[in-house]
Amino acid sequence: MDYVYLAGAILFEVIATSALRASDGMTKVAPTILSLVGYAAAFYLLSLTLRTVPVGIAYAIWSGVGIVLIGLIGTFWFRQPIDLPAILGMALIIAGVGVISLFSKTAAH
Repeated sequence: MDYVYLAGAILFEVIATSALRASDGMTKVAPTILSLVGYAAAFYLLSLTLRTVPVGIAYAIWSGVGIVLIGLIGTFWFRQPIDLPAILGMALIIAGVGVISLFSKTAAH
């Protein structure tokens, strides 16, 4: 169940960050509220995850998956192109999260 909480934390963080971008410097009320609520939900779910998942593992997965998802949203939703080095960096992040998730004895509980 802890990794379900982590997935929810990632989802809410990605929604909140996207809303933060759409808030135009927190000048638009609805995206600003969505961002604040999303971050609160993300941190709450992350705190539930940390009851049993080691903080380093949880944070590595949370931030790594979030970076990749935000990169994709920035590219396709906000029309912010990324170059080859950014794509390669995100591929390395995905590989790192995969290694942690599949092979780390610390991640398995």
